Parts: sequence; structure tokens; C-alpha cells
Amino acid sequence: MTVHSSDEHWLIEKGLIVDPRQGLERLGRLLISGGKIAALDPMDDALPAGCRRVDASGCIVAPGLVDLASELGEPGCEENETIASGTLAAVAGGFTSLACAANTDPPIDTAAAVEFVRQKAARAGHCRVYPIGCVSKGRAGEELAEIGALVEAGAIALSDTPRPISNTALLRRALEYCQMFDRPIFDRPEVTSLTRGGVMHEGMMQLVLALAPMPAEAEDLATSRDLRLLETTGGRLHLSSISTAGSVELVTRSKKRGTVVSVGVRIANLCFEDELLRSFDSNLKVNPPLRSREHIDACIAALVDGQIDVLTSGHQPKSLEKKMQELDVVPFGMTTLDTALSLVITHLVQPGILGWRRVIECMSSAPAEVLGINAGCLSVGKPADVVVIDPHVKWTVEPAALHSRSRNTPLLGKELQGRARYVWVGGKPMYGMEDPDVS
Repeated sequence: MTVHSSDEHWLIEKGLIVDPRQGLERLGRLLISGGKIAALDPMDDALPAGCRRVDASGCIVAPGLVDLASELGEPGCEENETIASGTLAAVAGGFTSLACAANTDPPIDTAAAVEFVRQKAARAGHCRVYPIGCVSKGRAGEELAEIGALVEAGAIALSDTPRPISNTALLRRALEYCQMFDRPIFDRPEVTSLTRGGVMHEGMMQLVLALAPMPAEAEDLATSRDLRLLETTGGRLHLSSISTAGSVELVTRSKKRGTVVSVGVRIANLCFEDELLRSFDSNLKVNPPLRSREHIDACIAALVDGQIDVLTSGHQPKSLEKKMQELDVVPFGMTTLDTALSLVITHLVQPGILGWRRVIECMSSAPAEVLGINAGCLSVGKPADVVVIDPHVKWTVEPAALHSRSRNTPLLGKELQGRARYVWVGGKPMYGMEDPDVS
């Protein structure tokens, strides 16, 4: 295997450069040199000696994708995922930066835990990893964690996700306190007393299948509370994954009042309907649950018009043993980093629902802005985190094609369209460099 470094020079040519921050969507050439974006459309006589060329004909050249709150498993849940395997899946899926969820064992509620994740990610060397610290000690929802120490150690945001922050007083204090550190609070809105023991979205299909319900109102009520607290405190809030028409309406009204809130939606909640649970496939048990068509349509409309800001992978890998149980006890989650981009292309780009500029905005520049990191842009001088996407290639999801340690996806055996072809992180090639179109 060829070993590459960030000191190499790369010219990506003949591709469609898409950069929402610069308003770019045109054919062009991109020069990577010294780990940074060195030039757009350089002349041949200005190329550095030894510059390698990458033919990106028919492809999209974009800033590397950024994911919010991927579960990387380590420490404590290595049977699901490790930082090495999760970040390898990330670069294969086109992601160059990940925010790591705090629900490890023990959770990321101390400075030492933050430092552990950072060191393991640096050792793996695949992509950038930004640890999220816990809002509450032990993610118990009772007492604020040592937020100052977490931020000083490198926590990029604070969250108990995927566990919602049920303690209203705690959330209010966290929103107020985190203003001192300019860090966002991530929350997945849910009133857990209404969903406890639930398996799927409450509705006609749930009645037919006789499975325990998870009503949409559980999310709507929590969304309303979160937005009201945000308006009161003026803090920074990111709703990490809404999934209901009610939440969309609440967010739209709040933004019209001038509330500064960022909102995410998981790709699975746009691409899969609750009706698929007829198969009783445990890999389709996720939280937020797969919703009925009217909720999906509302979320897609909000994504198109900008009320929803971020597309997230919702990466929650679970080991085969954990997913081989009855549906009412199996844990929530599916592995998604390998397939997230392909799902978006297959279900949203190919049908003409989203254009490429909006896709890159939702999967790169907007999440980078939420985290406040130097990513999501191809401006000269920026770190060369770059993905080349082939939107035309078709591939079948097989276990051997996945890089995540877990294979808990409902997509096995399914054909998807489009995927990442080449990936650079800080100018260092991380994926696809054995391709014959690289010279």
C-alpha cells in the first residue's frame, strides 16, 4: 500500500466544484498543497513540481462532510464500534470530521475522557474527531457536569444525546452557563414518559403490527420546551434530530420570531417509512422512530426551504448479538456512516428533491458552522478536507463493503447510487488513491 503525506501536491480537475459558502457550483480545478487549499483554477505553469493529477470527470468536488454526534463506541462499547473502525467508515463515506457522542462507558463527562477520545482518534489517523462532553454528570440528568473543564480539555459541544435532557431546570442552567464558553447544547427532543417501552411511531401501522407506540407528541412537546428555554436564555441550542410535522411547525414559527437555533434531521427519517417495520427487521428500530409519510414530507419540505439546517448520519452501530433479540427489547440504532451519502443521493438527489449545493450545505458547511470548526469550505488557505463524490456509480451494500465494525443496517443486499470516490483530510489522501484515474 502506498503511504501518502500531507506534503504532497494534488490537482483535482474536470470536476464540478461545489462550495456553498463561496457560492460555487461550476467546473474547475482545485490545487491541494502543504495540507491546504492552495488555489482554484491554477494555470499549468503555476503548478508545483511533482503535482499529482486526479481526474474527477462527472464527479462533485466538495468540502469534506461533517457529521454531528456519531457514536464511536470507545471506551466501553467496543463490541459495537471502535474509534479506529468508526473513523475508517467515516472517510469511506466521505466524512472528514466527526463530533463524537458522549454516550460511552464511562461517558465523556470528565476532562480525562475527552483527552482519551482525542488521543485514540489521533492514533487512528483517519479523520478529525471532536468529542462532545456530557451536559450532566454520568448523563444522569440530575447535576451539571464540569462544563468548564470539559471545554478546556477540548469538548466541542455539550449533550447527553442520544438520551434527551428531560430535566428542564438543568437544560435552562446549561444554556445559560454555556454562553460563557460559546459552546452549543445538543438535545434530541423527547418526553420520555410518553415513549417509555415504545418500539415505533404511533399510527395505523403500529396498530396493525401491535407494537408499543412512540407518539409524535412526545417530540413536539419537548421541541416546544427547548425553543421556549432558548428564547428565554439566549443560549446556543442545536436540536439534533427532529422527525415530526409538529416539530417542523414549531421550529418555523420560532425562527420567524428571530430565534437563533440550528436543527438537524437524520437521513433515515427522510428515506424510510414506518411501514417498513412490517418486516420486523430490528435494524429499522431507531429513535427518533421511522415516521409515517406526512411527517416525512413535512421534514423534507423544511429541509428544502432551510428550516432544517443539517443532515446527520444518525450513526448508532450495534453488535450483531444485540440486534438478534425480540423487537421490543432490541436497542435502537443502525450503522450509517458508510451509507449516509449514498442514501441522500439515491433518495433525495436523484429524484430532484435536493440540488448538490443544498446537499453540501446540509452535510458540510452547516454542521461545521454549528460546531464552530474550520471546515466546510474550499477557500484558499483553508485546511484541505476534500471529498470527490461520484454520483453515478451504483453499488450493492454487502458486509464486505462496510468499514464499520457493526453491520446493523437494513440496506444489506440493496443497491444504492453514488458514493465518495476520493477523500483528503488536511491534504493527506485517506481514501480512493489506488484508483486508475490518479496519476
